[in-house]
Amino acid sequence: DSRCGGSVSSPSSPAAVSQVTVRDALNQALDEELERDERVFLLGEEVAQYDGAYKISRGLWKKYGDKRIIDTPISEMGFAGIAVGAAMAGLRPVCEFMTFNFSMQAIDQVINSAAKSCYMSAGFISVPIVFRGPNGTAAGVGAQHSQCFAAWYGHCPGLKVVSPWSSEDAKGLLKASIRDDNPVVVLENELLYGVPFEMSEQAQSKEFVIPIGKAKIEKPGTHVTLVAHSRPVGHCMEAAAVLSKEGVECEVINLRTIRPMDMETVEASVAKTNHLVTVEGGWPQFGVGAEICARIMEGPAFNYLDAPAVRVTSADVPMPYAKILEDNTVPQVKDIVFAVKKTLNI
Repeated sequence: DSRCGGSVSSPSSPAAVSQVTVRDALNQALDEELERDERVFLLGEEVAQYDGAYKISRGLWKKYGDKRIIDTPISEMGFAGIAVGAAMAGLRPVCEFMTFNFSMQAIDQVINSAAKSCYMSAGFISVPIVFRGPNGTAAGVGAQHSQCFAAWYGHCPGLKVVSPWSSEDAKGLLKASIRDDNPVVVLENELLYGVPFEMSEQAQSKEFVIPIGKAKIEKPGTHVTLVAHSRPVGHCMEAAAVLSKEGVECEVINLRTIRPMDMETVEASVAKTNHLVTVEGGWPQFGVGAEICARIMEGPAFNYLDAPAVRVTSADVPMPYAKILEDNTVPQVKDIVFAVKKTLNI
């Protein structure tokens, strides 16, 4: 699986790199931050005795006990509110949603209580909280469990929003989010949890953090810029490998953060390649790709474009349940290849 490779530059010694799944990287990040700061605690459905619905919190309840790893009832509005209040009182909660689709039950707490409090209190009340869990398309779970909320949460001032792809992203961004004094939404992807990625020795250290608001160039290229976040980064890497055989070199940018968005990296890349394709698992209208295209249109990089920017998104429909329809709804490698050829007019 080419999603596993190419994510980390080779260190001096091959022994320094190991394969780590996204699940284990997230577990490592939580463990290290719980150990480092006693104000940090995790709460959510099934996070404690059951080790987490996706086993992200495996072993943490046995290690840290009931006060730090808290099982909650099925009441997102309730436990998100408790977590926000705890953050206002000086703790640093990590609030897990079993899926971000269920965060809709608690969106009032995320937006009205967490995101706006610092502004509404003139900086007097900070809310150092992390809302995390799986986001985006899953597999065979129907429309109400399978959508991307990056554009929803990225829309709101007062929140920071991160969307990791690789194990290194997952660990570094989660640690940075827990240490941040603002509310941060961490949009993981269920289909990536079991995927192994190379992790450098540096990335496995306890002090490894990735700054929020900085994109990463996963693959340099000269002909077209591909910008994506979360799982579609892997699809872009696969599409870039296919196109490379045809003489087209794609520059793949892993956005990593949705808000604040690193437009400088995107603009510099567009100035070099003169072409832009955005890829995301969300819907087209008011999406992350739409925002990137608008900012390119309004900014200095517009003058470098040799063709219109193109968006690759999920279809503008609620997610179907049948697998064949699901596959046709979500962007595939062939859709990215088609979009690149369209923008390059080949």
